[in-house]
This record gives sequence, C-alpha cells and structure tokens, in this order.
Amino acid sequence: MSHLILARSRNDMRQHLKIWRDQGKKIALVPTMGALHNGHIALIELGKQYADHVVTSIFVNPTQFGPNEDLARYPRQEDEDRAKLCTIGCDLLYAPNLEELYPQGFQTRIELGAITQRLEGVFRPHFFSGVATVVAKLLLQVTPDLAIFGEKDWQQVQVVSTMVKDLDLDVTILTAPTVRDPDGLALSSRNAYLNAEERRLAPKLKSALDKIAHQLKTNPAGLDFIVGQAKQDLLAAGFREIDYLEVCHSLTLEPWQLGDPARILVAAWLGQTRLIDNIGTS
Repeated sequence: MSHLILARSRNDMRQHLKIWRDQGKKIALVPTMGALHNGHIALIELGKQYADHVVTSIFVNPTQFGPNEDLARYPRQEDEDRAKLCTIGCDLLYAPNLEELYPQGFQTRIELGAITQRLEGVFRPHFFSGVATVVAKLLLQVTPDLAIFGEKDWQQVQVVSTMVKDLDLDVTILTAPTVRDPDGLALSSRNAYLNAEERRLAPKLKSALDKIAHQLKTNPAGLDFIVGQAKQDLLAAGFREIDYLEVCHSLTLEPWQLGDPARILVAAWLGQTRLIDNIGTS
C-alpha cells in the first residue's frame, strides 16, 4: 500500500506537482466523481503505465446535473475511495470543494457544437457544457501530460477530445476499454441504484448491442429493422423507456452510413435508473 497525498486546494496540489515536474516526471490525471469501481481502477492502472505519477480527482460536478437528476443522491464515499487509491498506488488525490472549482462570481461555461447536440445532448442538454467546463478547469489546474477517460462514456470522450483539440490544450487524451461484470453489465457508480430484479435484467442492454453489431456485419441493409426490434425486446424485458439506441459514426456521432467506422450507443431506463452503454464494431 502506497502513501496517498490528499490535496483539497489547487495551491496545495501544485506544490506537490512542482516537485515531480522539477524531477522531469510525467503526470497523468484521472478525473472522477468518486464512488470508485474497477472501471476507475483500470483508468488509474493505465495512467501508471504511461506516466510516472497519477493524480485522481474526485469532484461531484453540479453543473452537469439537471434540476430533476440525481445530484443529491449521487454516491459519495471518500473514505472508501481513498483506501482504494492507496491500495492501487495512486500518488495524489485532488478532492476540491465547490469554491475551488466554481468560486464566487464564476460565470464561464464552455459550449460545443454538433457533437453535443445528439444522443445524450438531446436528453440532457445541460450535460456536456458542464462536463466540458469542469474538465477544462481540472486540466488547467493540474496541467497533466495526459488525461485518461473510459470508453463507457463514449460521447463524453469525443466531446473532451474535441474541446482539447479546438482550444489547443497541451494534454494527450487516452481512453481505456469499458470494464464489465462477468454477465456483461458495464460498471457504473449508478449501478448501485438497481434492485435485485433490475440488476438481473440489466445485462440485456449489452446483449442488444451485441445483436446489432452482428447484424451490422452480416446484413447492414436490415439495420433499421434490427434496431427497432432490439428496442422492442428491451421494453418487453422490463426496461421502462429507451432514450436512444443508435448506430453512429464513431467519431462525429452522426448517423451511420455504410463505410463509416461504427459505434452503437444506448441509454435506457430500468426502474428509476438510467443506464448507458456502447460498443464499437470491427
């Protein structure tokens, strides 16, 4: 178990980072909202492969939650998270309070274009502006050499990558594959909301994606039918509502055309829990 530095302020954090930079060390940032699971651990492990020191941030960002979303009940368990970070050898936990990211009088938000206006952006129009703003703040406060995100939030990864490129931010974005339970359910902090029956049904989301991916390879002309059938199957299985289930260009997230690199993305409600997932096709 390694020693974990805890920094609550950017000034405290920067004092530690300066020592590492003066030694010529490379620094990776893994931004999280806490409630760490094995998906987060995989991001940190990837950071350890590519950098000398890994900084994990924990901040439940209010600007990416809508007025009727789960900000108040989002799982917060810093003590457990700190223990996990110590065990895996994370070097520094940056856990700022609200004022450290959004001080009195803060009024700037980052807005992106078309890439935020489909899929998640339709159902959560506030979301990507909040994500882009807080990620930009964290990147500017930490100034890491690289930042690591998970493929489970595929559209978010593309939004962050676009923002970094458009604003000439001097950081490399790395992505780690989605980590899943043995039955296929993508790991998420929100999985804790599922009751036993909902948890039993949840892997059907990945099964629907796999079925569409198979169809895409064998009979892409019949794709609309198989996507429609997958939606019906999910609703029949017990999912309450499907926000979207689409095959998209993997980078632009525009509707897929034959010859495009493809990504299949879904957001669906199981009881009161909204689950998202995606897979690529090869």
